[in-house]
Amino acid sequence: SSNSVRGTWGEAQLRRLVEVAGLTAHVDFDTQTTMKTDGGTIRPDMVINLPGGKTIVIDAKVPFNSYLEASQIPITATGEEAARRKSLMDAHVKAVRSHVDALSSKSYWSGFDFSPEFVLAFIPSESLLASALEADPTLLDYAFGKRVALASPVNLWAVLKTVSYTWQQQVVTDEAKKLFDLGIELYSRLSTMTKHTEDLRKAIENTVKHYNGFISSLETRVLSTARKFPGIDPTKILPEGIEVHEAPKPLTAGELVDPDNNTLSS
Repeated sequence: SSNSVRGTWGEAQLRRLVEVAGLTAHVDFDTQTTMKTDGGTIRPDMVINLPGGKTIVIDAKVPFNSYLEASQIPITATGEEAARRKSLMDAHVKAVRSHVDALSSKSYWSGFDFSPEFVLAFIPSESLLASALEADPTLLDYAFGKRVALASPVNLWAVLKTVSYTWQQQVVTDEAKKLFDLGIELYSRLSTMTKHTEDLRKAIENTVKHYNGFISSLETRVLSTARKFPGIDPTKILPEGIEVHEAPKPLTAGELVDPDNNTLSS
């Protein structure tokens, strides 16, 4: 049927446009969306997804049969041919108006939580729209009044490129937030690690203190008495112990030290 032909043609042109604009299927746009509204079940040709859960609904089933017949008649035609051309163009405008009325009655926007209260009627040919507007300059305002925006390939492409750029910015924003969250998590884990490091430093200092005490006791108490035993070979006596004078270095970096307790604050 003519309806299925124009629908297929419009949908094919629309898909080509979104791909050229850089949008990704099932992420930035979807062609399989079905919604229920007060007026019944609706299935728009395409739903453009925007950051934040917002959507733009697009229909691509524009009528063009009368326009195709009229375009076969030269603009310079006279007499009956000229009259027939004008009649066909009038029929084309009437068909576009009827299409606008049909789209408006479906209230596509009511099926989506975050959708502007209008539907984009994609007209997949600049001349198709231009001829209708030339024949009826009030058509654009009429459509707007019905919450239907008539979009040719050029201005729809501009809209889609804007959507694509918005998604790119959203990805950058998401990456920045991810980096920020990772930074917070890393700082928190550094705080925990620094506390363990401080505990380890104190434990090492305490071990050194006890070791040095042991060496001092060994040299001044134990060995001095052991050497007094008769028959002891002095060369077999244990050598003098060596005290540990190095101490573990405390944390001093400003990012890791809290002025009150010398550890990274959590």
